[in-house]
Amino acid sequence: MQLKQLALAALLSIPLAGCLDNDVQRAAAGAFVGAVTAKATNGNVITGAAIGAGAGALCDDAGVCR
Repeated sequence: MQLKQLALAALLSIPLAGCLDNDVQRAAAGAFVGAVTAKATNGNVITGAAIGAGAGALCDDAGVCR
């Protein structure tokens, strides 16, 4: 069940990659994916969302999502 939720979160986040124009949008998408992933793996949802938001906001600066 957890793998199913994780795969669904990954599939739902792929279309978002092309339509995110700024750091706020990428941070929001990262927070969503981080929270869903944490929930699917029985982790802390708030920590997952915080890590995802940070990764989303900084991915453009790191050259990952250009």
